[in-house]
Amino acid sequence: MRSAADQRRLEALNARPNPAWFDEAKFGIFIHWGLFAIPAFASGRGPIGTSFREDYDRAVAMTPYTEWYANAIKVEGTPSADFHRRMYGDAPYEAFKAPFLEGLSDWDPDAWAEAFADAGAKYVVLVSKHHDGFCLWPSSVANPKAPGFNADRDLVGELARAVRATGLRFGLYYSGGLDWTFNTRPMRTLGDMLGATPGGAYPAYADAQARELISRYAPDVLWNDISWPGRESALFRLFEDYYEAVETGVVNDRWACPTPASRALRVRAVRRLLDDRIKARMKTIPADEGVIPPPVPHSGFRTPEYARFPGIQAKKWEATRGMSWSFGYNRADTEADYAPAEALIGDFIDGVSKGGNLLLNVGPMASGEIPAPQLDRLKAFGAWLRTAGPAIYGARPWGPAQAMSETGEEVRFTETDGAVNIIPLARFDGQELVLPGVALSGRVEVLGAGVRGAATPRGEGSAIAFERPLSGAFAPVIALAKSSEGGLS
Repeated sequence: MRSAADQRRLEALNARPNPAWFDEAKFGIFIHWGLFAIPAFASGRGPIGTSFREDYDRAVAMTPYTEWYANAIKVEGTPSADFHRRMYGDAPYEAFKAPFLEGLSDWDPDAWAEAFADAGAKYVVLVSKHHDGFCLWPSSVANPKAPGFNADRDLVGELARAVRATGLRFGLYYSGGLDWTFNTRPMRTLGDMLGATPGGAYPAYADAQARELISRYAPDVLWNDISWPGRESALFRLFEDYYEAVETGVVNDRWACPTPASRALRVRAVRRLLDDRIKARMKTIPADEGVIPPPVPHSGFRTPEYARFPGIQAKKWEATRGMSWSFGYNRADTEADYAPAEALIGDFIDGVSKGGNLLLNVGPMASGEIPAPQLDRLKAFGAWLRTAGPAIYGARPWGPAQAMSETGEEVRFTETDGAVNIIPLARFDGQELVLPGVALSGRVEVLGAGVRGAATPRGEGSAIAFERPLSGAFAPVIALAKSSEGGLS
């Protein structure tokens, strides 16, 4: 039962509007980088849902996420455990600390920041501590379970300065729900994972580290993962203090606090009962469905992972995904494992049309080098946004977020102060775009192409005729000018 004081505190938090910059930004970069980039190996391949459908009894150790390596090697018989034994013998995961830090002599945070700015991103979110418990900054909050398990060099601070020097916002991810230095029990199933949030000294440790990150780096985004180990009352105070310190800050939605039900999952028999139910349900869920965290009492935005929303959302949201199947760098990834640039840009356009942002992940190598396939995709975003930016940055959803053209192209819409923007998610090279069921009328211009035309009614829809065929570029932006009265001209 929430106290009256906490209820008032929650109502005040929820009355606080999101900062305008976050909705206007649309495109951010996520960075998963740490000790896991040395082995750069995962047991699974393909969508994360595949491991839960096909190998549920050890699914968490069989995911395609290389950043979960420290857990996977604890589960005997997994490809990760076999790989670790073959490559590193009986060395513990913690042994990667020294070579990781020693290998950073050529790391150039300014080059990262320049690449992100050139890609058209407006903010960057760095993983400061993932589930393995290793901190990328010289924390003064002592880890009682793993003393000194942090970087001596301030990697967070160096990147924060470089990113902000380019004019981008800088945010921080923190793994509040999992820390394998505190809970060393191997996670095999979803029940294991849901019951793995540490108790004891961990809630105070996580709160102190979050406060340290706020005081040192003033992150524009405070992005927690999995759940939060402390009580609601303490979490609400953390939010209040964060917003006081960072007036334009925003928090995500992965802050679920412990409940009697979640605490019960610390009991093995209870976890297995839950696993039996989940295992049966997993057979009915598509492997590529992705993850959508449940709502929490307070958040600034929702965070679907490798997932789309079907329509315009009332609450602000931010899709997050890797360029391949993993967030951390995977040494086994080939070009075929990476999503094509056009597919990533198409997902981005889809999200913006429905009120969302995209937080696109970069997984650098241990040395700090960003793999070439990832840089190629960042460059593709930059090239597209240099032309299409006026239809994206600061845009709002418009009318029907999506439609299908008469010739089968998926089409998305955004609205800006001067135009309604029609964006086919395809390489369109025709001279006419017919949109059944969408009423449009007025002058149009294809951004960056020097092509003009007009939209006119046709049946129950409309047709856009261009003065000459389009060039076949992917996702051309067709800007339909508004009249001075604010309608369509």
